[in-house]
Amino acid sequence: MDFMGSSYDGDYKNGRMEGMGEYTIPTHTRYVGEMKDGMFHGKGELHFPNGSKFEGTWEKGISKQGKYTFSDGLEYKETDWDYCDGTDRRFYSERCNGLKPAGESQLTDRDPPRLIPDGCYDSGDGFYDPNTRIVKDYDGNFLRNADDQEHEWIVRTCRKSWDEFIGHYPRSSTLEEK
Repeated sequence: MDFMGSSYDGDYKNGRMEGMGEYTIPTHTRYVGEMKDGMFHGKGELHFPNGSKFEGTWEKGISKQGKYTFSDGLEYKETDWDYCDGTDRRFYSERCNGLKPAGESQLTDRDPPRLIPDGCYDSGDGFYDPNTRIVKDYDGNFLRNADDQEHEWIVRTCRKSWDEFIGHYPRSSTLEEK
């Protein structure tokens, strides 16, 4: 496993991962839970680098049921989901803690927001450099290469490190002396 960048700390049976253990993949996502015959099997949790987690029950490496909790504590619901539904666009932290006073913007659910490196975008799980088309996690570790579809989505929708002025530009006026 070490040559693949993954690591395992836990019980073994007949040379295979079996029992309780912690398996970490190269993206720093960690599985903590039961293993059987070298696969996730039984109760376990996936902990993601951004602080979110998935708690579930696994059979032969396949998740059979579970729940996803975002890093801010919001639990995903498949039904009766009322977060960011078009009628209420507040961040989860704003729903829990209230809105900021007029004139103070909250740009992300994290307040204050992360500082984005020059020329990059905040893709939600790390920073994206459109020149190299690489997404790195917030600690600077490689996550993935963006394909054309992800590149277009990030450039179109994600927060960037620079300001652009769009919309109305007032005419410049000169005062004529009489």
